Amino acid sequence: MPSTVASIPRGRMAQILAEVGERARAARFEIAPNPAVGAALVAADGSILAEGRHLVYGGPHAEIEALRAYRATGRPMADVHTLAITLEPCSTTGKTPACTDAIIKSGIKRVAIADLDPDPRHRGRALAILGEHGIEVETHPGAAPLSVVSPHFESYTSYERLRRPRPWLIAKWAQTRSGHLSPPEDVGEGRWISSPESLREVQLLRSHVDAIVTGVGTVVADDPRLTVRFPAGLDRPPLRVVLDTELRTPPDARIFRPAERGEAGGPVYILCRAGANGVRHRELLAAGARVHPLRPGADGRVHLRESLEWMWRFGVRRALLETGPTLLSSYFEAGFVDQVRIYTGNVNGGRGDSLATLLAGTKLLERSDREVGPDAVLEAFVGRSSR
Repeated sequence: MPSTVASIPRGRMAQILAEVGERARAARFEIAPNPAVGAALVAADGSILAEGRHLVYGGPHAEIEALRAYRATGRPMADVHTLAITLEPCSTTGKTPACTDAIIKSGIKRVAIADLDPDPRHRGRALAILGEHGIEVETHPGAAPLSVVSPHFESYTSYERLRRPRPWLIAKWAQTRSGHLSPPEDVGEGRWISSPESLREVQLLRSHVDAIVTGVGTVVADDPRLTVRFPAGLDRPPLRVVLDTELRTPPDARIFRPAERGEAGGPVYILCRAGANGVRHRELLAAGARVHPLRPGADGRVHLRESLEWMWRFGVRRALLETGPTLLSSYFEAGFVDQVRIYTGNVNGGRGDSLATLLAGTKLLERSDREVGPDAVLEAFVGRSSR
């Protein structure tokens, strides 16, 4: 039965969708590979009653945030004419429950959607589900196109990515003003480039990925913990994955030590080539590692695509690459890096390697430059690769 309630003019609804879509884009680097999505509860006169955005990977989606914001006002749901969403709501359970379920339970009678899910497995499914429950659905093509609001999600749902799925990979590193990855020996104990403010921000980033990936060279040289600490939440620490072709990881490395107060560390997985050092294999198992042999690539090292596909099978959808220049360059050259976050510290000079040449040859999309304390931060998506 058609509605007897007058519709909001399409021009006004398109304006609302465009506005919330633009505001949703601000969180694109925090939520990728998920899409940046905005939602608004709209009154019959076209005014916005409440708004929500998907703000952090693994967190509530835009529709849930909008409903939560509206309920906080104390107003009855009957005052809501339409729920406006920039992208077709999710209809399956992932890290969060299906948004279609929440919409149905809310009692909302009308939904306006700007763009459909680009994933062919889900495209149009939410519209059908909502329609089956008597909810009117109208579409506004072009009002907040995914190609503008969240183009990275188009890459993530491309045919090649769906055919051979792999985690979204974020490359993070700190460098001096001259591009060196190690500071002068008399700065930061010869090790630290980033400010305390940046280090705290990195903890938050770590807490919003499924895995932290490093190489054995970094483990041997820096002996990192790869844990999450304050101000990050400690309830879901990411897996710690070490690529170690010949099992050179020391059994007494700090990565195996129990978490201290105020920190948390996920299980340690070591990926090696089949047939690597049997004695060290047993020693690492005794230290608490979980060792998984993979076939080597043409260079004899752990095959990078195999490592990513292994992580995908273990539920990793968003991974953080924290390693030295050799492994970083390998992932870039293979076309597997999707996103970068680069901290340039308030430090002149430095020692060792630089990634300046690699970065200069990398296509950066939707680049954002900001400051954290005295440091400059560059964030961007990496140009799409067919590999």
